[in-house]
Amino acid sequence: MIPLNNQLNRLFFLFAAILIFHTVPAFAQPIREPVYAGSFYPRNPDDLTGLLDKYTGMAAKTPLSLPKDAALKALILPHAGYVYSGFTAAHASRVLNDTDFEKIIIMGPDHRAGFSNCAVSNVAAYQTPLGNVPVHPDAGALKNQYREFFKHFPQANDREHAIEVQIPFLQHYLNNFQIVPIVMGPGDPIKFTDAIESVLDSETLIVASSDLSHYLPYQQAVETDRTTIGRILDMDVEKLSDNSNRACGILPIVVLTHLATRHNWEPMLLHYSNSGDTAGPKDKVVGYAAIAYFQSSIANPQKGATYMDKKKGEVLLKVARKSIADSLSLPTPDADTLSKELSDDIFTTRRGTFVTLKINDQLRGCIGNLTADKSLLEGVRDNAINAAFHDPRFPPLSKNEFEKVDIEISLLTEPRKLEFKNSGDLLEKLRPDVDGVIIRKGPYSSTFLPQVWEQLPDKKSFLSHLCQKAGLSPDEWQRPGLEVMVYQVQYFEEGH
Repeated sequence: MIPLNNQLNRLFFLFAAILIFHTVPAFAQPIREPVYAGSFYPRNPDDLTGLLDKYTGMAAKTPLSLPKDAALKALILPHAGYVYSGFTAAHASRVLNDTDFEKIIIMGPDHRAGFSNCAVSNVAAYQTPLGNVPVHPDAGALKNQYREFFKHFPQANDREHAIEVQIPFLQHYLNNFQIVPIVMGPGDPIKFTDAIESVLDSETLIVASSDLSHYLPYQQAVETDRTTIGRILDMDVEKLSDNSNRACGILPIVVLTHLATRHNWEPMLLHYSNSGDTAGPKDKVVGYAAIAYFQSSIANPQKGATYMDKKKGEVLLKVARKSIADSLSLPTPDADTLSKELSDDIFTTRRGTFVTLKINDQLRGCIGNLTADKSLLEGVRDNAINAAFHDPRFPPLSKNEFEKVDIEISLLTEPRKLEFKNSGDLLEKLRPDVDGVIIRKGPYSSTFLPQVWEQLPDKKSFLSHLCQKAGLSPDEWQRPGLEVMVYQVQYFEEGH
């Protein structure tokens, strides 16, 4: 016979074990179960794998010349039912083979909920018939660091197909990856880009989930989609949004285009089709494209984030030159037409700007504003005058020097704080030719534009000179307490 106190002890521990068993799941994050298995794609794992193998074999027959010595960085893939878009999506197999990614950021449009900015799910994993895919911790980091633009909207994440249908394809071709699922509603694509860039690294793949035109007659759809694809390949951000029926995922595509421009990724069309080619009628079709983005192993000049086209940049260069000429009481040949060219609303948008003056490739003045507290027009006018006459490093520009001056204008993204653990981590996270850098410590601060990397390509030398410019010791970047912010630029130069 077991003593009473021993029985009570055993009952207590049994009750505690039961309590723990039933309590822990209540605190665990849920798994998002598949919503569209059985409709957009097969529910049975064997049937799903067989269908993907079929499409992969068909895609392998498409003639395709892939770039050599280039790393895959991003994809645009369709998100319709597999019977309609699966053949085009399977062309991703041509570039996903022999690749390995720890993290995949999937950006899709909101089709159902109706909200602003970005929805990022709180779930621990997404489940498909092929198994569970964990959600990467960076999903939480986006919601914590950029909570104004990245939030949890259950109604957006729980029913959205644009994210879900991508995952079985990725599972079929890749192993052991985690995802950052982002559903995008209306918002500022530059702010979205800046936030996503903060969690980008060499082990990350970006997927923009989007179909193309919807419910146009076959030939009209082909012509519309051809134009859209051309603009994607040209990375023409401004013209991508000129037609509401270009792509349902136009915002993820625009964000991807900004990222590609900043990092010098080159897009390549893998395949195009529409539902009239696969499983639907031809009177109302939906278009699909698979597009891959590659980064060459050969470094190319970096022009930063695309914000405006070259012609508008040339207008701002005229504004800068006219502002200096007016201050010197000199005539400018473009004065009569300039007011008409400035009628575009883009010149009234607020953005940080810098104006740099050079004579014979030597710096002759550089002044700017880092924050978006002025319109583009005001910022360029003021900074041109300040660079010419109020840069404390140089005497005021003379009339004789004016004709020799070459002007460069930089348009800045919003600076963001760079998180780093120590000086080694700081060196690892800096990106030469991409990032402009701001340092601050107490009352001291300074910045170098990304163009400065051309003269100071070594990261340690770059930081040492930046510290000296701020009035700090050259090795201050190796000490605690330094605040670092980064930004990117698009710049325009006279004669380029």
